[in-house]
Amino acid sequence: MTGTFPNISISTERLVLRPLEGDDVPALAEMMNDEQVAAWTDVPQPFTEDAARHWITQYAPAERAAGRGLDLAVTEFLTQRLVGIVQLTRTNWHVRSTELSYIIAPWARGEGYASEAALATAHWLFRDQAFERIELRTAADNTASQQVAQKIGCISEGVLRNACIAHVRTEDGTWTDVRTDFIVWSLLPEDMEGSDEQFADIGGFATYADWN
Repeated sequence: MTGTFPNISISTERLVLRPLEGDDVPALAEMMNDEQVAAWTDVPQPFTEDAARHWITQYAPAERAAGRGLDLAVTEFLTQRLVGIVQLTRTNWHVRSTELSYIIAPWARGEGYASEAALATAHWLFRDQAFERIELRTAADNTASQQVAQKIGCISEGVLRNACIAHVRTEDGTWTDVRTDFIVWSLLPEDMEGSDEQFADIGGFATYADWN
């Protein structure tokens, strides 16, 4: 059994999560060249605008069409500027589960956007898409990402030892791989019951199908 995520937009009081667009290329490239993004993800460095364009025009549409996942731009409602990315990957339509990850741009950190975007996505997955499990994986030393998982109500399930490759700067300015652990988190529909009031505080969410 394979499904496909709809081409949708999710709106909260402060954010709009929508499909990536061509106009996002410069901001996406700038965001992916950030030191923290380079440290905790496998995004190639340096990340060029051609790479951003390929992501937007080829990679993301192919992942959605194949039913493997969904890539959403996180934008500010008022300014419409790109402030992050939410990704769904490793989607299992029979089990109704998917893995969620998030990246917030350096110019938008500290605003609570990661938890707001992740929580809106989780509500949409459980309520509109009838999913039964969301999984998150955070590097053992990535405390910021772990705080987001905890804030949205995820339960820590255990550790995948030596399963993560992080990156550190060397003395000559290049990046080198460092092996570390993954902490595995899960979120189930019943885990969201306590977040309803919290989610109401950020305006809930609305979805719009057939985004264009």
